[in-house]
Amino acid sequence: MSDIKEISPNNLALFGIIGGLVGIYVSPLFPPYTPTLGALGAICAVIWSAEAVRRVAKYGLGTGVPSIGQIAMGMGIVAAMFGLAIVTAFPGATMAGPVVALITASVIGFIIGWFAQNVIKMKIPVMIRCMTEIAAAGSLVIIGFSVAVAGNFEFSNIIAMVFDNGVMLAVFWVGAMAMLHPFNACLGPDERQKRLLYLAGSTGAITMAIMGIAAIMTLGTSGVITLILGIILWLIFYKKFWDEVYKDSAAVVGTGLIPKTEA
Repeated sequence: MSDIKEISPNNLALFGIIGGLVGIYVSPLFPPYTPTLGALGAICAVIWSAEAVRRVAKYGLGTGVPSIGQIAMGMGIVAAMFGLAIVTAFPGATMAGPVVALITASVIGFIIGWFAQNVIKMKIPVMIRCMTEIAAAGSLVIIGFSVAVAGNFEFSNIIAMVFDNGVMLAVFWVGAMAMLHPFNACLGPDERQKRLLYLAGSTGAITMAIMGIAAIMTLGTSGVITLILGIILWLIFYKKFWDEVYKDSAAVVGTGLIPKTEA
C-alpha cells in the first residue's frame, strides 16, 4: 500500500486542525452566509481523520475500521460538548470552547490509545498517535457540522438547534461514515493515499449536503448555501476520486498484476 510522495501525517494534521478551527470560528461572523464555513472546516477534519484511520487500520484491523469511526465520534461528541459547556462557567470565555474541545478530545484519544496499546496489547506502533488524531478530528467534525446547522458554537444554541430536534443523530452517524468509509472502500493491495483523500473529501461533502437540508429548517438561506455548496463539492471530489480509480485500474489492465511501488 506504499505510495510515492505521500502527504505527511503532520501536514494533514495541520490541515485538519487549522482548517477545522478557522471554519468554526469564522462561521458566526456574517450570517446567513458564513455558517456554511463550519461545514467546510468539518470536511478538513474528515480528510485528516480518514487518513489517520488509514494509518492505523493498515495493520490489519479489518472489521475494526467501522469501530474506529464510531469510537472517534463517541470521543468527539463527549469532548465537543464538554468543551463548549465548560467555558460557559467563565464569562467571556465562550470563544475558547472549540479549542478546549479539541484538547479534551486529544487527551481522551491518547488515554484510549494508550490502553489499547499497553493493556489490550494490540501491538500497533501508531495506535496512540492515531487514536489521539482521530478523537481530535471527531470533535472538530461534530462542532463544524453542528455550527452549520445552529449558526454558531454557543452551547445552548447547539443544544436547541442540533440536539433537541434530533439532527445530532445525523451528525454522529453520517459524520462517522465520512471518516471510516474512505479506507473501507479503498483498502486492498493497490490502495493509494491520493485516491483515499479524494474519497474522504467526497464523503465529507455528502455530509455537508445533508447538514444543508437540516440547516434549511433551522437557518433558512444559510442552509440552501450549505446544501448547494455540498453538492458541488461532492461532484468535484467524486470526479477526482473516479479519475484516480481509472488511473490505477489502467496500470493493472495490461498484465493483470498490481504494480509495485517503492516505499
